[in-house]
Amino acid sequence: MTDVRNKVSRKNFLKDIFICSLGAYGGPEAHYGVFTDQLVIKKKYLTEEELVELIALCSILPGPTSTQTIVSIGYKTGGPLLAFLTMLVWALPVLVVMTLLSFLYQILERNNISQSGLRFIGPMAVGFIIVAAYRIGKKVVTDKLTILLLIFGAGVTYFIRDPWIFPTVLITGGIVSIIASKETNLWNRVQLSPPWRYLIIFAIFALGSIILTFTWDNRIVHLFESFYRYGYLVFGGGQVVVPVMHTELVQLNSYMTNGEFLTGYGLVQGLPGPMFSFSAYAGGMAARGSGIFTQVMGSIAGGVGIFLPGLLLIYFIFPIWEKLKQVKGIKISLKGINAVAGGLISVSAIILMQKSGVTLENILITLGTMVLLLTRKVPAPIIVVFVLILGFIL
Repeated sequence: MTDVRNKVSRKNFLKDIFICSLGAYGGPEAHYGVFTDQLVIKKKYLTEEELVELIALCSILPGPTSTQTIVSIGYKTGGPLLAFLTMLVWALPVLVVMTLLSFLYQILERNNISQSGLRFIGPMAVGFIIVAAYRIGKKVVTDKLTILLLIFGAGVTYFIRDPWIFPTVLITGGIVSIIASKETNLWNRVQLSPPWRYLIIFAIFALGSIILTFTWDNRIVHLFESFYRYGYLVFGGGQVVVPVMHTELVQLNSYMTNGEFLTGYGLVQGLPGPMFSFSAYAGGMAARGSGIFTQVMGSIAGGVGIFLPGLLLIYFIFPIWEKLKQVKGIKISLKGINAVAGGLISVSAIILMQKSGVTLENILITLGTMVLLLTRKVPAPIIVVFVLILGFIL
């Protein structure tokens, strides 16, 4: 990889990252187009081949893929400090907005404004998820094995909604892919000198938060543990984390209703930046009822919790990436993991549609959203604004 470190103005680089964040709608696939245009073609911080390599690296890792990709570009350009600043510029603005949106229902209630105006946001969000499932399915289904793994992921998670099932089926997909490949020398040895301190910090947060949840009955601690776990167990973009979050936050713990969950997910579609910023809304909603400060802390627990593992993993992996990408087994396992993830997203669309209510107007909103997204003629923020206006007018 070309090393441009120390040749780039930190201020100019972060300004370009901010430009990327303002134009980044629609999940990882759309984000990569923005990265290519702004960071590769216009500013030449890296080549297109290097960007593809970084996308491959971040696809292998759990966590928010497009966020980890842009943080990796920051690391490559200016080291750990610039990587951290990149993360803040990329994610912080939309996290703040989603924190404020977690107060939306209280604001409507306090001002005697009917919440029914938000009723179409849920069916619209289902439309976004169905289109995401379709696009990811097209990408990951390449042969009979990946079709079977997608069906396996969808079938198992439809009938079993416990949190442990999601990482289990993802890991199973990776193992099946490795076994079915019949490749030799999968785990070829490479000489690595990893910065172990970041992996140790990663493990301390993971184990420490789990221990704290058993010893301290505190809502914020429990939320941090949940979101940190989502951050290190989920592969792919925000669409992949939706079924995991929904199961734990709505179905198991009843922190919010299905409608409230889908409203937040629908609203984040209209905002630029990482889809994982939905965690700030979900964390805030889950911490309601004990005052503004506690609710804001819930949003911080959600936002920091879900992004922190991915950041620490980039700090650990990036310095050894040149050697690590020579390990064939890692790349092969990704094929099965991605296929199962496609199944998770597909079944989450079905479950969320069922819970939203299968009414004529909901079906029409979902279908209309899908058509507009698939034709690519109407930007996502316009769809969100239109559906909001429609909800309040009708």
